[in-house]
Amino acid sequence: MKLRHGLAALTAAALIASLAACAGDPTGPTAEAGSDTIVVGSAAFGESEILAEIYAGALKAQSIPATTKLDIGAREAYIGAVRDGSVDLFPEYTGNLLQYFDPTATATAPDEVVEALKEVLPDALDVLEPAPGQDKDSLNVTSRFAAENHLSSIEDLVAITGLKLAGNPEFKTRAFGLPGMERIYGFQDVSFTSISDGGGPATLKALTSGKVDVADIYSTTPSISQNHLVTLDDPKDLFAAQNVIPLIRADARTSKVDSVLSAVSAQLTTDDLLELNETFAGDDKPSAERVAAHWLKDNGLA
Repeated sequence: MKLRHGLAALTAAALIASLAACAGDPTGPTAEAGSDTIVVGSAAFGESEILAEIYAGALKAQSIPATTKLDIGAREAYIGAVRDGSVDLFPEYTGNLLQYFDPTATATAPDEVVEALKEVLPDALDVLEPAPGQDKDSLNVTSRFAAENHLSSIEDLVAITGLKLAGNPEFKTRAFGLPGMERIYGFQDVSFTSISDGGGPATLKALTSGKVDVADIYSTTPSISQNHLVTLDDPKDLFAAQNVIPLIRADARTSKVDSVLSAVSAQLTTDDLLELNETFAGDDKPSAERVAAHWLKDNGLA
């Protein structure tokens, strides 16, 4: 994938593709999808916006009318939007979606998480094929702290007394957070700092300044590599698999829609997610739609 090159050439191509989609044969795939436009939602962060634009762009490339409704908010808000029909399709993450519908779930392996998820979804909702690409929680330390304490895995942190950890507020109570660290790895007396930015700039500043020793940061966040952080291995699977997966209203599905979205999932890797995020956060500041369009073109999906 070469997202950093050729983004400027997409403007004319996007216009042509849009006109072609509007002129599609009404007896073709558009007819199968029905007359309604599929509304693709996103949460309020860059990766979710890009994935929503990828889904919408892939559908439109096959003459299925689609539009996006971005930055809906937290999971509670956008699940409600999918359930009430104001949104038809949403890029989700398998482990977090499972925890939302079943807080007691213990599955961590990718296939197990998907199977468990299918069992607890409400009847009006479905998930399609998951992508191999994941964006999951990860515990990170500075390279200096890792070297000083001989750290390579979460297990190595247990020996550190007075450990200071930063993460989203929910990390304190969710099964994969502090309770899981205590249950699975045997941590005790961890000092927790709540920072509500999803592993963003405030969390990074707390970590690099030494205010905390370790931080929960999503694994495809560009700042991990940009700041030479060390992501600690998770040998006991504290963090469940978080494969990207299309969440869709059951009555919005057709064989054509399913096929298009499954083709997207088949090609979306973790490396792709990281590069998409790096491009989106780069100096050029391209829109989520442009970043998505370039990925679709590179992968023969538009």
